[in-house]
Amino acid sequence: MAAPGDLARLSINQETVKQWSLPELAEGCAASGVGSVGLWRAPVQEYGVERAARLMRDSGLTVTSLCRGGFFTAAEPGPLAVALDDNRAAIDEAATLGTGTLVLVSGGLPAGDRDIAGARERVADAIGVLAPYAAERGVRLAIEPLHPMYASDRCVVSTLGQALDIAERFPAEQVGVVVDTYHLWWDDTAPAQIARAGEAGRIACFQLADWVTPLPEGVLLGRGQLGDGCVDLRGFREQVDAAGYRGAVEVEIFSPALWARDGSEVLAEIAARYRSHVL
Repeated sequence: MAAPGDLARLSINQETVKQWSLPELAEGCAASGVGSVGLWRAPVQEYGVERAARLMRDSGLTVTSLCRGGFFTAAEPGPLAVALDDNRAAIDEAATLGTGTLVLVSGGLPAGDRDIAGARERVADAIGVLAPYAAERGVRLAIEPLHPMYASDRCVVSTLGQALDIAERFPAEQVGVVVDTYHLWWDDTAPAQIARAGEAGRIACFQLADWVTPLPEGVLLGRGQLGDGCVDLRGFREQVDAAGYRGAVEVEIFSPALWARDGSEVLAEIAARYRSHVL
């Protein structure tokens, strides 16, 4: 399905319209002229990975990313082995769905651990194990830095610079990074790091959400609709474009307020906000 010209790069992350089932997502995107989606593992697994892949193909939808792998900062061998096995499964699922991008959220500090630098090194070690496996299946690992408020429990990689320091240990075609406006808008080094990522061909995924104050549902579920907050969304899009990125622009908004609304209304609003605040 070809999207209209100004929506050609727009991708809707599944969590943005979480109220929709996978068939509803496919039907809604077809009706609105959106040709790409980002998917999440849990609902895909529930629906069936092979079945979901067929649904996406039959609907003419491109899967721009699968979220998520990662959470491999455990220091003990047993939990780490479990995490690596789960990530191999995530890589297989991404390959089945036909996406070349598996988003990685690294994981936080293990209980009682205060060595954040050591945890980041374990992230690099795990990626070193997984990257060849992913490459054999045509999947690139994409390290996503999350806002520093997540560092203790969810993601010890907080800046794009930190993500690139890990990614650059591996071939660019194997490991890239995610540029997510919600997580990076505050960082005055982000423009230089976006340029750095672009020079090396490491921007694997570009995601949009706004930052509103006060956060309505806390940091996890408080993402704002495009244009409702303080993020220079167009500026970010111009920066990734200037860095050579030509891929999808994926809208990923975790918001109970959006989930409580009609999905078609939400999608139409996103398309309008995308035109107004991103293009």
